[in-house]
Amino acid sequence: MKIQLQNTILFLQLIFIEKDNVGVSSSMQKKETRDAWIMMSPAIIILLVIAVYPIVRTFWISLHEMVLTDPGSGYPFIGLENYTKLFQDPRALHSLVFTLKFTVATVVLELIVGFGAALIMNKKFKGRGLVRAAILIPWAIPTTVSALMWKFIYNDQYGLFNDILYRLGIIDAYKAWLSTEDGTFMALVITDVWKTAPFMALLILAGLQMIPDELYESAKIDGANAIQTFIKITLPMVKSTVFVALLFRTLDAFRVFDLVSVMTGGANGSESVSLYAYNNLMKFLNFGYGSALSIFIFIIVFIISLIYMKAIGKNLT
Repeated sequence: MKIQLQNTILFLQLIFIEKDNVGVSSSMQKKETRDAWIMMSPAIIILLVIAVYPIVRTFWISLHEMVLTDPGSGYPFIGLENYTKLFQDPRALHSLVFTLKFTVATVVLELIVGFGAALIMNKKFKGRGLVRAAILIPWAIPTTVSALMWKFIYNDQYGLFNDILYRLGIIDAYKAWLSTEDGTFMALVITDVWKTAPFMALLILAGLQMIPDELYESAKIDGANAIQTFIKITLPMVKSTVFVALLFRTLDAFRVFDLVSVMTGGANGSESVSLYAYNNLMKFLNFGYGSALSIFIFIIVFIISLIYMKAIGKNLT
C-alpha cells in the first residue's frame, strides 16, 4: 500500500512538473512571438504604406468615372462598370491575348535556353569564369537600352539581323520585321529571351551547384548515361529552383511594358496589358478605366503567384 502511495505521489509530481514546463514553454513562445511582431512592425507599417495603400487607392479610383479631361463631371461613383467595360473592350482583350502569348513563348524559350546555359556554366573547364560573366552581360543591360539596340538590329535598311540572314541565303531581300504582326511578335520574343534567359540560367545554376558530386559519381558507377543522369538526378534536384525561376519570369513577362513601349510602342498588335493601362492613365487621362486595368493586372499576377507557390510547396514536401 505504501509503495502504491509513493508511486501515486511520484506520478502526480511528474504531471505537475510537466504542466509547469508546458506553461513555461508556452509563456516563452508567447514572449518570442510578441517580440517578433514588435521587431517586424516597422517593416509591416512601411509595407502597408508603400504597397497596400496604393492598391486600395487604385481600386477605389477604378470604381469612379474619372476622366481628367472632363473635370466638370465630378468623377461620379459607377461601381464595377469599368470592369464590365474591360471585358467588352476589344482592344483590352487583344492586349490580354498578346500578353498571354508573349508570356508563354518567352518563358518556355527562356527555360530551355537558360537550362542549357546553366548546364554549360556548371561544367568545369578553362575560362569558366569568363563564360559566366559574358552570359550575364545581356541581363545586366537596362531593358530600355536593349530595346533600342535590338530596334536598330531589326532595321529594314541597315539592320544586322537582315544582313546575317541575307548573307546566309535565308532571305533574298531585306525585310521590315517590325512592320507586320508576326514579325513584331517574333522580334519581341527574341529580344526578351536574349535579355532575360541569363537570369533564368543564373537561378538554375545556383540549384545545380547544390547537387552533391557523389550522386553523379554513383550514377556513373551504376552505368547510367548522360540522359538517365539528367532525368533521374539533375531534374528532381533542381525542380524547386526551376519553379522559383519560372515564377519570377512569368510575373515579369506578364507585366512587360518597357520592352514593348520602346521597340514598337504597341504597334502591329503588340500592345501589352500594362502598356494599354499606361496609355489610358497617362495619354487618355482616363484614370478610372486605367485603374481598373491596373487592378486587373494585379489580380492575374496574384493568381499566377498562388498557382506557382502551391506547385512549389508540393515539390518541397
